[in-house]
Amino acid sequence: MHVADAPHLRVLRLLRDEGPVSRAELGDRLELTRPRLLAEVERLVAAGLIAEAGMAASRGGRRSTLVELHPRLRFAAVDLGASSIDIEVTNGRLEPVATYREPADIRSGPRQILLRVNELLHKARTDGAYDRLDAVGIGVPGPVSFRDGVPVSPPIMPGWDRYPVRELLAREHGCPAVVDNDVNIMAIGERHGGVAHSVDDFLFVKIGTGIGCGIHLGGTVYRGVDGCAGDIGHIQVDPNGPVCSCGNTGCLEALFSGFALAREALAAARSGESPALADRLAAYQAAANQAAEEPGGAGPDGDRPEPVITITARDVADGAAEGDVTCIRLIREGGRRVGGVLATLVSFSNPSMIVIGGGLALLGHVLLAEIRSVVYRRSLPLATGNLPVVLSELGSRAGVTGAAVLASDTAFEQA
Repeated sequence: MHVADAPHLRVLRLLRDEGPVSRAELGDRLELTRPRLLAEVERLVAAGLIAEAGMAASRGGRRSTLVELHPRLRFAAVDLGASSIDIEVTNGRLEPVATYREPADIRSGPRQILLRVNELLHKARTDGAYDRLDAVGIGVPGPVSFRDGVPVSPPIMPGWDRYPVRELLAREHGCPAVVDNDVNIMAIGERHGGVAHSVDDFLFVKIGTGIGCGIHLGGTVYRGVDGCAGDIGHIQVDPNGPVCSCGNTGCLEALFSGFALAREALAAARSGESPALADRLAAYQAAANQAAEEPGGAGPDGDRPEPVITITARDVADGAAEGDVTCIRLIREGGRRVGGVLATLVSFSNPSMIVIGGGLALLGHVLLAEIRSVVYRRSLPLATGNLPVVLSELGSRAGVTGAAVLASDTAFEQA
C-alpha cells in the first residue's frame, strides 16, 4: 500500500485539517470499517499522536467520543529567503505558537544561516513554545534534491551545494526533517490555507529576489525527476539581455526580479527619468550623510564609510501609486515578461489557477493586470476561458505554512 493511502495517515491529516472529529464520523469520512478504525485510533493514541477531546454531539443514539491531534505536537517551519529568515513553531493543527522573522543574507553560507535557525528554534523552546519537536520543514531559495534533502547548485546560494541540510537539522533537533525549494513550500501553503485551498491543479509563481514556479498537479507538488521543475526564472526571454546569476544571458530573473527591479529603479533615479525615485534617492542620501556625521559614524581609521544607497520594490510601488510614469512602466514591463513565460506554461499544462506571490507581489494590481493581459492574450483560448490569475492570500506566510504542512506529513508518514 502506498503511504499516501495508509489509514493512519488519512486519519492524522483529517484531524490536522479539520480539527476534532468523532470516531463515528472518522469511520464515515474515511470509509473504514469500525474494527479497522478503532485499531488505528488506539495505536495512534498509544503513540502519543492523538488524544480524546470530550464527547461529540448526539446523532440520535449513543454519543461518540471526539478525538483530536495531541495538544503537545509541535512542528518547526522555516522559510529561508535570499535576505530573510522566517520561522514558525506550530501545534498539530499548524497554528503558530511562536514566530520569528529577521533579515539574513543567504550568501553568508549554510553554517552561519543554519546556526541562526537553530538558535531561534532553541529560543522558542526556552520561551516555552515546545518541549520537543516532532518534525522540521525548511524551504530554501534554490533547486533541491527532495530525495536527498540537499540544495543542488543553487545560483544565489554560494557554499550550499550538496550541503546536508536535512541531516544536520534532524540531528540537531532529534526529529525527522524535510527540505524543499521555497516556491514549492509556498505552493503547498497556498493549497493548504490560501486562495488555492480547493484547487488541485495550479501554478504558484514567486516573484521576489528570484523567480520560481510551484507546479501543483493532481493535488500534489510536481518536482520533476531531480527536483528542479518550475525553475522558470532561468528561461531565456531576451538573448541580448544581461548576464544572469546562473551564468546564462537574458533569463527572466535577470530582467525582472527584486535585484533587477532595484537595478533599473536606481538607474532611473540617478538619471532623473523618474522624479518620484529621484526624490526618494535624494532623501536616502541625505539621511545616510547625516548618519555618517553623527558620533560613531566614522570607520575604524577615522574615515567615513561610503553609504550604500538602494532603491527598493516598495519605492517603485509607492511611485506607481503616485502616478510616476517610469515606475508604472517598470512594473508593466516586468509583468509583460512574466506573462509571456506563463502564457507558454498555461498552453502546456492547462492549470485551473495561477497564484502570484513573493516579495514583488507588493507591486499589486498594476503587475497583476499586466500578467493577466499577456496570459489571456497569448495562451490558447480554451486554456484561459476560466483561468483566474490572482494574488496570494497568505502573502509572506505562504512559505512557513507550506513548510509546516511538509513537516507534519513527514512526521505522520513515520508514525
